[in-house]
Amino acid sequence: MEVDFDPNKDARNRAEHGLSLADAAEFDLTNAVIEIDGRKDYGEVRYRAFGRMAGKAHCLVFTIGEYTVRAISFRRAHEKELRRYER
Repeated sequence: MEVDFDPNKDARNRAEHGLSLADAAEFDLTNAVIEIDGRKDYGEVRYRAFGRMAGKAHCLVFTIGEYTVRAISFRRAHEKELRRYER
């Protein structure tokens, strides 16, 4: 999956979550549970995807561009959080 992201946002994500937004390219969206992020009005449609990467729970917040996924946030998820969304 091709991932696009803002370099400044990536620096913040690495500082806050210890993961680069570039790492989201390895996240398998085809096996993730994806929902629209309707927690607030972002001025664009955002999605939250919950799934596993290397056996560990992760959450990716993203938008869909014309040819890429634009990563907004990528972090480890709590197992409780993942269980809520797993199929």
